[in-house]
Parts: sequence; C-alpha cells; structure tokens
Amino acid sequence: MTKEERYDFVIVGGGPNGVALASYLGKCGASVCVLEERTEAGGSVDNVEPFPGVRLSPHAIYMYAGPAPGFEQLELWKYGFRMDWSPMSENIMHQKEAGIKTSEGIAPISDKDMMGWAKISGVATERPYLKELLRSIFWTPPHPPEVEVTSDNIPYMQVYKQHDPSMWTEELLDMTMFDLMDEYLETEPFKVMHAAVAWYSGAAGHWEGVAIPALGCDITLTLYSGMSVPRGGMHDYFHAIIRSAIANGAIVRTCCPVDEIIVENGRAVGVRLRETATLDENKIWANKAVISGIDVRQTFQKLIGPSHVGASFLRKVNDISLKGGSIWVSHLITKEPLRPREKFKTAWQSEPGQVGGPFPCDHRDIYYEHVADVDGRKGAPSVPPERLMWLATQSDRFSKAESQCTVPGWYLESPYYVLVPPPEYEQGGPGEIDKQKEEINAYMRKAFSLVIENLDDDLIMHLANTPYESEFRNTGLIGGTWCGTRHCDDQWGENRPIPELARYRTPIDGLYLCNQTSCHPGGLALMAIPYNLMHILIEDGMIEPGSWWYPSPWYIPESGKIPANRNKAS
Repeated sequence: MTKEERYDFVIVGGGPNGVALASYLGKCGASVCVLEERTEAGGSVDNVEPFPGVRLSPHAIYMYAGPAPGFEQLELWKYGFRMDWSPMSENIMHQKEAGIKTSEGIAPISDKDMMGWAKISGVATERPYLKELLRSIFWTPPHPPEVEVTSDNIPYMQVYKQHDPSMWTEELLDMTMFDLMDEYLETEPFKVMHAAVAWYSGAAGHWEGVAIPALGCDITLTLYSGMSVPRGGMHDYFHAIIRSAIANGAIVRTCCPVDEIIVENGRAVGVRLRETATLDENKIWANKAVISGIDVRQTFQKLIGPSHVGASFLRKVNDISLKGGSIWVSHLITKEPLRPREKFKTAWQSEPGQVGGPFPCDHRDIYYEHVADVDGRKGAPSVPPERLMWLATQSDRFSKAESQCTVPGWYLESPYYVLVPPPEYEQGGPGEIDKQKEEINAYMRKAFSLVIENLDDDLIMHLANTPYESEFRNTGLIGGTWCGTRHCDDQWGENRPIPELARYRTPIDGLYLCNQTSCHPGGLALMAIPYNLMHILIEDGMIEPGSWWYPSPWYIPESGKIPANRNKAS
C-alpha cells in the first residue's frame, strides 16, 4: 500500500509559472509538489526536436522577463541562467540603423521618432526609469477590491508623475497605443511596426484604454531585453527555474495529469490524478492551498465542476473573450541561409539570418485590415499575400556555438509568426483552418518571399504549428498562444480576467490561479504572475518569506490582511 502524499501546496501545471512559484514557495520553507501532465515540464518555453539536430521553439523565443524581481529573488544565475543583455542605448541606435520594412523597401526613422520613443519609454530623462515603468505595469499585483482605481494610484501613472510629469495626463487612460504614438512620434511605418510588436506580445496597439500596457509589451522586448535569447534558448531559461525550484525543495512530477481538484466544505484540499498518471497514489493532498497553473476555463469547467461555484460565476468565466490573438508559427528549413532582398538590406541587416521584424509596415490601414481578418472574418487569412502582416525572428540571435540546426546542409529560420483567429472563433469550429494547412503554408511563403529572395529556391521543409495544435500540445495556452484573453481595458488589471479573479484568488478557499494566459498581466511577462501571487499568499497568511523578499513599491495591501511589505528589505 502506497504512503499518502501530502504537501503544503499542490501546483497543477509544470510550466514556467507553476515551477517559478514552486521555487518561491520552497524558498519560504513550504513543501511543494508540482504536477505536470506531459513527459517534460516547461510549458510555453519548451523545445521540440522533430528531427535529430533540429531544435524548434514552438512558442516563446525571446526574453521578455528582463525587469523581473525573480532573477534576483530566485538567484537564477546560480542555476545556470546566462544571457547577453543589450544596453538600451545600443537597442535604440540599432533600431534607427535598421529602419522599418515597408512594401517599397526600408523606411527611415526620424529623429523625432527616436526622441519621442525614448521619452514615452522612460529612457530620455537624466535618470532612465524604464525598469521602474515596466515593473509598475507587469510586476505588481492589481489593487484590492476596496480601493478605487484612479489616475493617481495606477502604478504606471505614479511612475510617470514622479519621473516625467509632462507624460502624466488623465487622457492617457483612454488612449490606444496608436493615440499615444500619434502624440509623440512622427513617421507612420515606425508607429505601425511598434503597434504590431505590441499586438504579438500581449496588449494590442488598437485597443482602447491600454496604451501604456501595450507600450510595455513592446519595450520589455525591444528596449529592456534587447530582443535577446538566453544561452540555450528559452528552454534553458526554464532549466534554471526548475533547478532553482528543486534546490528549494520542490517536488516536480511529470506524466501526472490531474483529473479533479478536490473541494471539501468549500475549500480546495488536494487533487485526484487521472488513471493514466505514473504514480501509485491517485490523490495528493494540500495542507494549505492548491494552485492552478492551467487556464481559467479548464480550471472551472473540467477540474472543479458546477457543484462548487455559482452559475453566474461560471457564466462570466465562459464569457471571457479569447480574442487575444492566436499565432500560426512557421519553421523554415532551407539549403542555404535565408537572405533579404536588396531593397531590404541595411548596414545593420544585410547578412543571411538577419531577416527580422514585422512586415509590411506601410500604413495602419494594413494593420487594421489584418485585425479585421483575425477578429471579424474568422477564417483562413484572406488578405493578399503582399498585405499580410507577419513577424520574423532572426536566426543570428542564437549563438553559433548553440545552433538550432546541426544537420549538415540544413539551415533553420524559426519561428515566423502570423496572427490568425483563435480556434474557438474559427468558422466551422476549432481546428477548421488546420485542414487547409498546406495551402496556408504556401500562402505564407508567398508573403515571406516578398522580403526573402531565396526561400522558394532553397526550401527543404516548411513545418508549422497551428493555434489548435499549440493549444492541444500545451493545454494551458488558450488559443495556442501566450496572449490567451484580451488585454484591453475591460480585461486588464483589476478586471483580468474577471474582477472576481483579478488578484489570483477564487471563490473557493485555498484555490489560487497562476496561469499566463488568463491571470494579470498575461502576455509574455514571465515571472510576473508568481511574483504578484506571492503578495496575495502572504496576505492570506499562507507563507512568510525571509529578508530576500521585496514587494512591489506600488502594492497596496488589502484591508484586514497581512501586508506583504511588512518585512520589506532595505
């Protein structure tokens, strides 16, 4: 007879959020068990090897977590994390040298563009405040329900008021990112390029009320992290996190799918494993809490069931908009490195492997036509290939010593991203456009070939993961992407994904949420959700960290709770 397993915390889902939280909790002295249904943990920062010597990143590739307190608090450098950070000044200058890709070739970036971009991003002042701005947007929990949210107490508004009062205006809270850029920038291609990067990264450039969160989604990558890739790719970043968690005492079990979160007398007390789990004991108990690292819909529709929550609450969960954007991800294997056409070469981007960024960025009409295709027409992409917006990563971002492809005579360009309708909204149901996969891949290659001169001649293989395939592979990714739900005003901050769940608590005592696609802030701000959730667990008396912990300076404790900043380190 097997011994009953019991821990302080049981975490469902072994992705970057669940495992980072396990490291935090273990460092507080708690016993933690992480349960992952797949054979390998890692979630959206995993790798795939379809052939020996070809290593793909099917989801996230760039590091957006640069400002995260978790690098310091979890001491990831001790556990193998390595990355070459690009200085902010270099990022800005490289962007100006590279220009913007339009149908006619490279469009220049004006001095006004660069000065305006530096101003709104917090790098134009005598003391740059980019890190503080990004932490105030992402790495800080929403305010408590009894606190009225105003233009004075929104964290990023406080940062602007402190460091650059000329940026502070109440109208900022109603703006789209396009509105913000129209006020401070000059050239249209520059604006379109940044709106596209924001859309692919979390909050879109056309959504009202989230101009600064959309800006943050962009500059976390383009300025702070410098479009950098960790040594070994994003999965090696995860290796550092899981080593940190194990060093702090966490138990991580793979091949252990959860069938039910056990609720007794209104409290989550453990989980029941599926019969296919590779563990003799089919129930694992939680003394303090169960943390769901999977998306909010699956948590309440599949793991909890209607008997433990009200019908109106379930209706709100079911009505959460999934129009955060879904991504069709292409991986191109060729006989020669891909080369940009002559009109797209610049002093900074002229060599093979340097085909990167969004295209075409001529005018926002192209951007909005793509929005209509994704959100309105709900089918396979229908715009002409020459007006299809896509975003390419650059193979030369990877160290030559750590090539993503080691097969002799093969070269890999991956990933190339195109936004398409979320599976739930596809005409004909989820997976409908998958039936046209080869035709869609061919259509996308026509679009890519407008910039790349040798794709047709040198193509060996076009691999792709559709949104539905990504979601099926990583069940925590609503719509097969890191965005999941919308980040516009009605599903941001204190409203994300619905007000009842905004601070990671649920109507069930002892059950908390920790999922990238549906918790605040969502998007690609890794280690934000575990860090923010720590504030709430401290408030509820679940844990008590040591002097290594420091909370967000914009955090407001909930009335009647234990303040998470009471032991704030100096």
